[in-house]
Amino acid sequence: MRPAHIALAVLVAAVWGVNFTVIEIGLDHFPPLLFSALRFLAAALPAVFFVGRPKVAWKWIIGVGLVLGVAKFGLLFVAMDAGMPAGLSSLVLQIQAVFTAVIAFAVLGERPSGVRVAGMAVALAGIAVAAVDEGSSGPLGAFALCVAAAACWGASNVLTRKAAPPDALNFMVWVSTVPVLPLLALSLLTEGPSRDYDALRGLDWQGAGTVVYVAWVTTVFGFGAWGLLLRRHPASTVAPFSLLVPVFGMSSAALFLGEPVSPLRWCAAALLVGGVALASVTVRRRPAVHPVDAPAPETAGARS
Repeated sequence: MRPAHIALAVLVAAVWGVNFTVIEIGLDHFPPLLFSALRFLAAALPAVFFVGRPKVAWKWIIGVGLVLGVAKFGLLFVAMDAGMPAGLSSLVLQIQAVFTAVIAFAVLGERPSGVRVAGMAVALAGIAVAAVDEGSSGPLGAFALCVAAAACWGASNVLTRKAAPPDALNFMVWVSTVPVLPLLALSLLTEGPSRDYDALRGLDWQGAGTVVYVAWVTTVFGFGAWGLLLRRHPASTVAPFSLLVPVFGMSSAALFLGEPVSPLRWCAAALLVGGVALASVTVRRRPAVHPVDAPAPETAGARS
């Protein structure tokens, strides 16, 4: 990769990592489901008028929009509102790589290699250590919701793989149009109209800034730049940079929110990031030698 593209990949990872700290700040201004709805509304408008028509079937846009937008982000925002720390959330979500591999095996028949299975086992050990750490200092229910969000992210990855969008930015903008109304409806039902109204009426520059960041910087810029890198370089070259997300997530949460990082959490981070890195390794299989390609052996019949 060119130095400029390496810098861009690191920048995207930083943007996505800091996003968790911004979400934590935004939750001081909005109920979680309303905040998630506003995120997708701002990501979709006005970008949807500039990215052109959808380039994949609507069934994929709606499917990913519901699984990624409503389920994954809805669960994540609710988990963080319930006490899941921003830095730990950025770490735990990386278990999506394991869920992606398991779901791809169940749905697509993609059999993981032995190295990938070993990596998933190490990552799961990291989640177990993180659960022990969180159980001693925070709500396990919120932790479970974050793991469920990672599972939904894995499912959306498989749906996205099936959709095979040729333009990541176009796809993400159209996907962002889907969750808005379902999330608003869920917010009105569970968070209440009065709480939503009070949040919108008391909107200030900091609250508006968090919406702009999670929508335009994280979604529009982040996925647009990531899609550009994936078009220029193999996925195996680009994907490892996503392992920097929890590094920036935990660092920014410690710096701006004062979140402590215990030795146990560092151990969980090492296991999880290392396991995901191992699970991301692509093992190249040697092509089978077909009889037509093999040199003709000197058999007994050939000699006679």
